[in-house]
Amino acid sequence: MKILLLGHKGMLGSDLLSQLARKHEIIGLDKDEIDITAASECRKVINENNPDIVINAAAYTDVDGCEKMKNECFAVNAEAVKNIAESCLGKNIRIIHFSTDYVFDGNGSEPYQEDNPCNPVNVYGASKLAGERYLQELSNNYILIRTAWLYGKNGKNFVRTILEAARTKNKLEIVDDQTGSPTYTRDMAWAVDLLIERNMTGIFHITNRGSCSWFQFAGKILQEEGITGVQVLPIKSGQLQRPAKRPHYSVLSMQKFIAATGKAMQPWQLALQDYLHNMKY
Repeated sequence: MKILLLGHKGMLGSDLLSQLARKHEIIGLDKDEIDITAASECRKVINENNPDIVINAAAYTDVDGCEKMKNECFAVNAEAVKNIAESCLGKNIRIIHFSTDYVFDGNGSEPYQEDNPCNPVNVYGASKLAGERYLQELSNNYILIRTAWLYGKNGKNFVRTILEAARTKNKLEIVDDQTGSPTYTRDMAWAVDLLIERNMTGIFHITNRGSCSWFQFAGKILQEEGITGVQVLPIKSGQLQRPAKRPHYSVLSMQKFIAATGKAMQPWQLALQDYLHNMKY
């Protein structure tokens, strides 16, 4: 199939490109080549390329920055989705779009299912939810994937941040009151490939299996790399005084994906091992 991949140079986009190019014709465009917040540019690119699938891997992901840059955040995470969906109207083009665990308020204690009510607690989550709604209103041929805590080879991520901090500090303070599922972008790309292959549509929650706190994740990162002599201390989110509130529990249920594909994502601990091996830190 012919796939238009928006945001192909990003952390998720680059792994999608590597995975999907094995089977499909990929046209990759990034922010230096297209402004997805401009409806006319979306129309032009989609009309010229006439893809079977448009994958939107572009996003404004600075969660704290979104609190200050609300207009820019909504432009990329919501209005751009509207532009893409409108440009695909009547063309039988499937849209694959990525959203976030942050559309939920985190007040639950059981993994969130696809049809659970959304109630974001920060601007980033609200912008991603607005994008979801545009997609659902304007298309009936889409895969909407909610994921969480992404890390990968191409871009800033928590694993890299922890390892860099451990080189210069002997004490790290990491929040232990936020629970989620770390997700390796290469595994996500595999899951997207599988959904395309199975001709799926609808909303899917996809993360690596299992869950942990950021504190537990940091400890596992250092353990896997054999780093000793660095003390990891648990703190509460409030101690960081970050601009954006985070959900305390945002684990996503994978049951729909497993039922639809007959496959499960690997546990987050094994995914971390894969990433560290591939990155050769």
